[in-house]
Amino acid sequence: MSPWRLLLTRPEEDCAALALSLAEAGIASASLPLLAIEALAPSPAQQQCLRDIGQARAIIVVSKPAARLLLERLEQAGIEPPGTGWFTVGEATARVLQDRGLLVTYPTAGDDSEALLGLPALRKAIALPTPRVLIVRGVGGRELLAERLAEQGASVDYLELYRRCLPEYPLGTLAHCVDGERLNGLVVSSGQGLEHLHRLAGADWPRLAGLPLFVPSPRVAEQARALGARRIVDCRGASAAALLAAVQHTAAPAP
Repeated sequence: MSPWRLLLTRPEEDCAALALSLAEAGIASASLPLLAIEALAPSPAQQQCLRDIGQARAIIVVSKPAARLLLERLEQAGIEPPGTGWFTVGEATARVLQDRGLLVTYPTAGDDSEALLGLPALRKAIALPTPRVLIVRGVGGRELLAERLAEQGASVDYLELYRRCLPEYPLGTLAHCVDGERLNGLVVSSGQGLEHLHRLAGADWPRLAGLPLFVPSPRVAEQARALGARRIVDCRGASAAALLAAVQHTAAPAP
């Protein structure tokens, strides 16, 4: 049995799947979802994006909630999704689309925008005069994809289908969970998840910041350093496999 006892902070459904994967490897965990997905009400702009989806040379879906909601909205509108031209940041999001028979390309090394931008298939897809690209995501988020694609001559539109919220928890919930479950590591899967962890920790953050913090990328690692986290482990990916590899190569704190 692994000495690690991790706090998982993804949305509830993702926490359950991740906890199962870790348990199969002998790693204990407790879940405290710090990202709740709130679907946005359909708008005329959304409906127009859905009607025009077949005109996009590349459809980039940045998360599993975005993929699920997009397929749901297309079905409600009676619009058949294009069979090709789909791109995702990671494998888990790709699987949601592949389950509907769609052909999806995603980076096999790295789960971030930089890895996606490096794909030859994406560069080929937009190698036309003013190609249209649709980015399907939640409200806000990084602008790197749109900026880099625009620099390459693409016309980029966003289809924002949801917002990410911090669930309401009583004061001290985070510290109580960590202490009560005797956890010795924290896991975040995004920059926003890290922000929510820091916000929920409140006055307990200086103490909790000393625990090993597993993050998905160098960008989030830098955010964590700026917030005062003192033991950061970059998993180089947000997948369960990336976390598991990082945990297995990191020594657990002494009891």
